[in-house]
Amino acid sequence: MQETEFVLSVELIENYKFRVRFGSDKIADIIVDEPAPLGSGTYPNAGKLLAAAVGSCLCASLAFCLRKARAELKSMAAEVRTTVKRNEKGRLRVTEINVKIAPEVNSESKLRRCADIFEDFCIVSQSVRNGIPVRVNINPLFYREENDH
Repeated sequence: MQETEFVLSVELIENYKFRVRFGSDKIADIIVDEPAPLGSGTYPNAGKLLAAAVGSCLCASLAFCLRKARAELKSMAAEVRTTVKRNEKGRLRVTEINVKIAPEVNSESKLRRCADIFEDFCIVSQSVRNGIPVRVNINPLFYREENDH
């Protein structure tokens, strides 16, 4: 099994707005923000990015399978409906992601075959389903206020 790693950076712009840099000249930075009242809500938040990642990964996996099966994929669209609820501690959590994919394809049998297997090749949805260990380290940079002595 080949193990790969990628690194990106997240930098505070202001309030709850952050710039995400993907470490490549080929990939544009994105801005993320929290919805009001914390942030301005003018950029997607992490929950929306998670939903987009799940939806786009599933679409890419299905498109790959259909193309490999030599089906003609004319178009594809998806709707990703994400449910956010409070847990027992009152913290917001993504509790469910439902993805409806609508491929326009020329072969029902090839679509059926791909529908049975494509999800297993989506790195994001399978990782989320299986639970991803997240390890957090905080490396503080302290500064001194001019009034502090």
